[in-house]
This record gives sequence, C-alpha cells and structure tokens, in this order.
Amino acid sequence: METLRHVLEHAKKNDRAVAHFNVSDSTQLGAIYEAAKELSAPVIIGVTEGESEFMGLVGVAGMVRAIREADMYPIYINADHVHSVAGCKLAIDAGFDAVIFDGAKLPTEENSAHAKEVVAYARAQTRATGRDILVEAELGYIGTSSKVLDKIPEGAGLDMTTPELAEQFVKESGVDLLAPSVGNIHGMLKDTPDPRLDIPRIESIAKVAGASLVLHGGSGTSNEDFLAAIKAGIRIVHINTEIRVAYRAGIESGLATNKDEIAPYRYMKQGRDAVKKVVYERIKLFGNL
Repeated sequence: METLRHVLEHAKKNDRAVAHFNVSDSTQLGAIYEAAKELSAPVIIGVTEGESEFMGLVGVAGMVRAIREADMYPIYINADHVHSVAGCKLAIDAGFDAVIFDGAKLPTEENSAHAKEVVAYARAQTRATGRDILVEAELGYIGTSSKVLDKIPEGAGLDMTTPELAEQFVKESGVDLLAPSVGNIHGMLKDTPDPRLDIPRIESIAKVAGASLVLHGGSGTSNEDFLAAIKAGIRIVHINTEIRVAYRAGIESGLATNKDEIAPYRYMKQGRDAVKKVVYERIKLFGNL
C-alpha cells in the first residue's frame, strides 16, 4: 500500500490534487469511501479536535485503518487543526497518517517552533514504527469555522502568505505540508460568492516552499479557481462545510418523508446519499477524472 507521501508525489507529477473530507460520524465516512472507491481515487479523511472528540480519537483512526487494510485501499486519516503540540502527539500515537499543527493565530516564530517540535516527534515515531507520518502547518489566518457565514471572519485573509515567508517557514520547521493564506477562507458565505483565490501567489509559493501545498476552506470555491489552484501547485483540497450542509439537508428530507420513522438507517440514508454526491463530484474535479 502506498503511503500518503507517495500519493502526493504522484498527484504532483500529474497536476492533480487529493481530496480531503472531514467527518463527524461513520455514516459520512462510509459515503466518502463509497464515492472514492467508485472513482478508484485516493482520499483523505479529516477530523478536527471537536470531531475527533465526538467520534473518539483512537476509534476514528481505527475505522479508517480497518478499511485500508481490509480492502488494501488508499484511504488516509488526518488530524485536522490541532492547536497544541500535545494534541498532535496524541493523534500520532493513535495511528493518524498526518497531523496539522494549527498555529495560524500565533506569531510566525512561535508557530514555526511548535511545528518543528511536532515534526521531530513524528520523525521519531516514523523511525520507531515504520509509519510515514506527515506534518502540516498553517501560515496565515483564514478563519476557523466550517459553517455558513454571514460575512468573512474578522482578520481572515488580510495577511496573505508570501513566497519568501513560506520558504523560510518550511526550512525552519521541516513540515511536509503547508497550508497558506491565498484568498481562501474557512466556511461558506451565505449570500455572496467566496473570495477569489490568488492563483499567481499559489504558483509563486509552490515554486519555492519545498513542501506540498494544501488548500483549506475549499467549500464555496468556484470550480474555475479549484482547477487553476491545482495547476498552480495545490496538492490537497479540504472540503467540510459543503458536506455538513448536504448531510443536514438530506437527513431533514428523510425525516420529512416519514415523520414517524425512528430507524436511523432509514431516515439518514438520504443524508448519506447527499454526502456521497458532493464527494463524488469533488473527487472527479480535483483528480481530473
């Protein structure tokens, strides 16, 4: 089975991006896996600190590993937006393939120092266990909430990542993946289109960063910008809000169809199908399938 690092190297050679979807329960996980398998595409499952607390850190990692080992399928688990070094270490010990130290709100030097500490721990665990654990860091604030927003979060996107800072940050921290601020925001705007991505900035960062670039806050971004960003050097795209919106709408539809239904697998089926539809289209787009 290929490691996530190898999958990303293949994506780079073919100007593609690997889709990353967050989950809050096993129903969403199943829908994502079904869509990925139908397209024969690798996929990354992400859980934030809140999502992993709800599902159980060890439990969600175990579910993804069980799928991978049973079907020999390239599905990977990522600890998304972990705000402490200790939290990153817990995720690594739980069997995660990748972790994101989110120090976007910290001064750059402090962000880099903490990320470097996580990298050192990940490398030590890689040597001890043979697992190739990737470490990501965020550089530039793009908001924090994966939800439908009335307006752009205060401060988000105001200080975009420069190529020079990205290059220096990766050299000092040693991270494998970098999530820059390039016009993207977490969440989706309710009544207006999301901001456009700064494609020339992505291309400039990709040339010098020395790490694979990750686009956070993908929900609400236009297909045109997605394709241009991937061509410019984005190798992972995060989608969360779109899934949450689809899942809720599907479940509400399922409950409305039969108000007396109490079997979850019946009224949640429409939620699962709605998630699968979103995931299928996003994987096709990002993978040029």
